[in-house]
Amino acid sequence: MDFYIIIPAHNEADSIGLTLHSLVNQTLKPKQIVVVNDNSTDATQSVIDGFIEKHSYISMVNNKSSNQHLPGSKIINAFYKGYETLDHAYDILCKFDADLIFPENYLEKLAFHFKSNPKLGMASGFCYIEKNNQWVLENLTRKDHIRGALKAYRKDCFLEIGKLKRSMGWDTVDELLAKYYSWAILTDDALHVKHLKPTGVSYNKASKYLQGEAMYKMRYGFVITFISALKLAYKKGSFLLFKDYMKGFFKAKNEKTAYLVNKQEGVFIRNLRWKGMLNKFK
Repeated sequence: MDFYIIIPAHNEADSIGLTLHSLVNQTLKPKQIVVVNDNSTDATQSVIDGFIEKHSYISMVNNKSSNQHLPGSKIINAFYKGYETLDHAYDILCKFDADLIFPENYLEKLAFHFKSNPKLGMASGFCYIEKNNQWVLENLTRKDHIRGALKAYRKDCFLEIGKLKRSMGWDTVDELLAKYYSWAILTDDALHVKHLKPTGVSYNKASKYLQGEAMYKMRYGFVITFISALKLAYKKGSFLLFKDYMKGFFKAKNEKTAYLVNKQEGVFIRNLRWKGMLNKFK
């Protein structure tokens, strides 16, 4: 299978080399890798240039954006800068972060999963972070959720869900829409990916309300948002985050912020969320 990989990178000079090294040494080589140098002010570009000189399938796009490190629209805008340079001859399209180290069989195993199930729309491994000199699971979400750091989409699924949303919550709504269109999602717990920078460690303070805003835009409604915000804040060990998430939700509601999904998709998403919560109680 032909893998195309897009890697947005903002000031990742200390990690992008490790990410690219792990990708060029895959047992199944990617057909194309495009790194989007997103307004970096460090040596990110020179590190990427070193790989471009040695590997013809690696390219780079320079992108001008905010110098703030924000989740959501900034990273997806950078993703599209890379996407625009690619043809459409891929089987699998990947959006990877610039601070990951992949096991050498990562793409080969993903290809096996995609070939085994024609209705598999998205697949990934698991992110591990270093704690006390050991690599442990970065346990922020359900184990059946594919982290935004390492998304891999079958082409037909990617196109049917309307590609990626330029908003915080893009890496949740993509899965919900994939399920809406009857695509399967798979996480392989045998594929351990080293995540060099824990999620959110460098996010700007301005991002703190965006999670609640995203829940509103996905049409969760108040009750599901309340439960989801409480759970996420607990996992991150901060009740203040719960307050920020709810403020973001009500701010989006008061401002009548545009939704990411239509009414019918919203009904499906709420039912899916309720079903998942009830199953856990059972």
